[in-house]
Amino acid sequence: MQLDLFAVQLQEILQEAIYVLIDLAIKLAGATGLYFILFYLLRSLFRKFERDIALVTLNVSSYPVLAIFILIAFKVTIQNTVSLATVVWLEQLFIGGIIIAISYWSLQLFKQVLVYYLKEYAAITEVMWDDVLIPLLEGVIPSVIVLVGGSAVLQLCFGLDLTGAWLTLGGGAFVIGFAVKDILANFFSGIVLLLDSPFQFGDVLRIETESGTQLGILRKIGVRVTRFYMFETHTEVYIPNSVMQSQRLTNLSRPIEPVYFFTTIELTPKCDLEQARYVMQEIIQAHPDTLGDIETKLDCLERYYDWTNVADDFVAKKKNGKKRLLAENAVNEKLEEIEQSLEALIITLQFVEEGGLTQEEIETVQQEFNDVLELIGLTVLHQSVHRRPSFFNLKQVQSSFHLEETQDADSLIKLVRQWYRIWLRDPNVVDQDEYVLPEIWEHKIKLLKRRVQKLHQKIMNPLQEETRLDDYVKRLVEWLRDRFKQARSQWQEPQVRMEGVVHYEGYTYIQFILNYYVDDIRLEDGARGIRVNSDIHREIMRHLKEDCQSRGV
Repeated sequence: MQLDLFAVQLQEILQEAIYVLIDLAIKLAGATGLYFILFYLLRSLFRKFERDIALVTLNVSSYPVLAIFILIAFKVTIQNTVSLATVVWLEQLFIGGIIIAISYWSLQLFKQVLVYYLKEYAAITEVMWDDVLIPLLEGVIPSVIVLVGGSAVLQLCFGLDLTGAWLTLGGGAFVIGFAVKDILANFFSGIVLLLDSPFQFGDVLRIETESGTQLGILRKIGVRVTRFYMFETHTEVYIPNSVMQSQRLTNLSRPIEPVYFFTTIELTPKCDLEQARYVMQEIIQAHPDTLGDIETKLDCLERYYDWTNVADDFVAKKKNGKKRLLAENAVNEKLEEIEQSLEALIITLQFVEEGGLTQEEIETVQQEFNDVLELIGLTVLHQSVHRRPSFFNLKQVQSSFHLEETQDADSLIKLVRQWYRIWLRDPNVVDQDEYVLPEIWEHKIKLLKRRVQKLHQKIMNPLQEETRLDDYVKRLVEWLRDRFKQARSQWQEPQVRMEGVVHYEGYTYIQFILNYYVDDIRLEDGARGIRVNSDIHREIMRHLKEDCQSRGV
């Protein structure tokens, strides 16, 4: 009897062992197949993609996914095995392993994929909130993942009841929140500044404080404080965000980047006042660093600032100024040509979009936009197109494309780079400007390429948005005029006005007010406007000292 019972038990053990071995063999085959798919099949496929996000995601996910598959397979095997199903600690061990593997996978996906590409996206956007939100998420989300994963392990594997801990944590958070209310006020003020901001990184702001007025460049809006670089003291100043909301600030970089300056000069009534006004206006116009009609500036520059025997650096300044103005004029002409082409494209779209685009009209629009791309300095590479019929017409659908810069020296991108590189050879720029100018313009070029690529994608895929294409083109034109490079307008021309009569120590003087714009106050550590003002006064005194007696500034 005992032998029969032993034989039955032995048979059950053998059957269970055979089942476990077969089950493990099947799961091992599945793991091997998954390994082949992850490390060979998908890897070779993703390497063909233009962007590396799929390949990076695969590299991050391969081992965690394989580990999770193996752990789940062992857990299922244990549950289906009678002798092992009663071993509670073994099942808890695999549950803990699965939770840890999922937590590790989530952490790596967040840090190496999501954060990396969010930072890459933030580098080419014009908004500011993502530059602060991403570091904030980078610091908070990993802690949350570890906290949730650790809590799940403690609760599911060790059977700990964490209800009391969560209640304690909530009460502690309330107490801590009350204690750090000022920090929270700064935090939420920073969020408000980011979402509804009247300025952007790099803008020049006039900050009015109790001690006076200072100029500074906005460097960063942080979680708690806003950071400025102050021109006068060459230091960084940190202002709490809650104070920033009530601070009186003047944005000198908006709506245009050139900064307005004015100064006064008093002349005796004995001189030819009209001639003096004309000379002063030409002197302002002739300075390479003030705004004005470029052709007029080049003409005036030939007659003024001839400081050969006085200042050798201004001889080089004058020579560089001519080259810079000519290079800027080439940029302006190219921008005008691009805007005219885009406006012609708008007219074409408005004409053909009524009633839906036919295949011939689509090709016409695409060809016109390709001409615009050529003017900008971009060309379409790796383009594959397939066609599919719609209800009325044959539509052309873009499946993949990539915009790449051309080598055309007459394109907008090349002309802009040539312009700012000539600017960098200005004798007055300081070492820091060698990084400021390229950073400003390369960022604008990136934004231009991104906007053009989005518009190109819409034009190549006109389905469902064919009636809005003209609006998208209009937005690009507006952005080029307002944000890429603002055209020199009539109201930016230098002005010299006779303001009134001034009496000083028994003498009478006629007061003139000189109004002008300096091209970029961010250069020369914020002292560019002061230096330009000094140059203008010096040249005025040099020309008028023989005919007029001036009281100066």
